[in-house]
Amino acid sequence: MDIRALSVPGSFVVAPKIHADSRGEFVESFRRDILRDATGLDFAVAQANLSVSSRGTLRGIHYADVPPGQAKYVMCATGSIEDFVVDLREGSPTFGQWDSVVVSAQQRNAVVLDVGLGHAFLALEDETTVTYLVTDHYKPHSEHAINPLDPDIGLTFAMDADELLLSDKDRVAPSLSEAQERSALPKWEG
Repeated sequence: MDIRALSVPGSFVVAPKIHADSRGEFVESFRRDILRDATGLDFAVAQANLSVSSRGTLRGIHYADVPPGQAKYVMCATGSIEDFVVDLREGSPTFGQWDSVVVSAQQRNAVVLDVGLGHAFLALEDETTVTYLVTDHYKPHSEHAINPLDPDIGLTFAMDADELLLSDKDRVAPSLSEAQERSALPKWEG
């Protein structure tokens, strides 16, 4: 596995070794020990999630209350996404900044996000299946969203805005500054 830090502290891209032959391929897609050694994150899986999206579906920017927070390990079983990591941690030197990487079933790569970071993705193909390993169970009262179209964050997408499909929850989510005014963001513990 090749694990590389992204520009937002606490986020990484994982490129596993693909073992391919005439029968197909085998990939070791997650190794807690290797991830811990490379990143310092002790990623204890508490739940696995799966979503299927049409091309143009934009999900996020989502985050959970800290503590305990919810670290994520995001992969594509089919299709591809543009995955976004947004630093929502007040006091962080990279607060409000973001990074993105294409995650695809073809590459078998993954993105890792530590607790306190915001997550969004844009499905680049129909029938894109995204799997998430997460470190805490879903708790509806602890889950929050920032509007992914917030111009102050300035995410840029691989397609036109009129092609984007958003949930009502994400469309009406507060901006980063509104969430900050409400003291609804995680704090930087760095």
